[in-house]
Amino acid sequence: MTRLAALLALVPLVAGHGFVQNATIGGKEYTPYQDPYMNPRPARISREIQGNGPVENVQLNDLECGGWAAGGYPGSKPAPSHAAAAAGSTVNLRWTLWPESHQGPVITYMARCPETGCQEYETKGAAVWFKIAEDGLRSTDADWLKNVWGDTVLMTAPNKGIDYKIPECLAPGYYLVRHEIIALHNAWSVSGAQFYPGCHQLQVSGSGSKVVKEGLVSFPGAYKADDPGVFYDQYSQKPYSIPGPKVFKC
Repeated sequence: MTRLAALLALVPLVAGHGFVQNATIGGKEYTPYQDPYMNPRPARISREIQGNGPVENVQLNDLECGGWAAGGYPGSKPAPSHAAAAAGSTVNLRWTLWPESHQGPVITYMARCPETGCQEYETKGAAVWFKIAEDGLRSTDADWLKNVWGDTVLMTAPNKGIDYKIPECLAPGYYLVRHEIIALHNAWSVSGAQFYPGCHQLQVSGSGSKVVKEGLVSFPGAYKADDPGVFYDQYSQKPYSIPGPKVFKC
């Protein structure tokens, strides 16, 4: 048993939910979240997550990239490498098996890193994130399990994964990507919304010139516990508003 497997067996928060296990970026295959305790340690493009359990408090630093400082473990920290990708290209992220009860939106943000790269960059709670993609409630059905959400594809066609497009107008440079699913559950239950964020690092090429300075948010800070898109009953069949800022458009 690896150290990660042992950790997952001991931590009660980790109850078999999910995370991004591999990706296609710039035509290259990556395994972002393989065992971070391997020795020698692989040069990953993704920042560590502490298992596959959720973040359940919008005020925790763990909300940014999926660490578990709340449980006494280190929070997510910079990765040593970057994935090369062109502005305007599409990234495909493939999650682990996703339970049908975990319905909710899929949201992706980006933040520009220093000119030297993301390998030592930490946001320290600053408002640096801009939203580039979101996919919420598409349709409802009398049977709530047949509702179609942004994450439904992970239940119906799990090998397909979820795509996001790097905005074509972005200036070349290093970027941190925050990709998340919010499992909404029942707003009135003890658990409420569960957040499954993860971050990976890109080196973006292209001829764009846009450095985004508007609509920036921080994590924690972008969401409040009583936001309509967070405090929401997935069984209600009511219209749904995705939390966070508007999606950035070139």
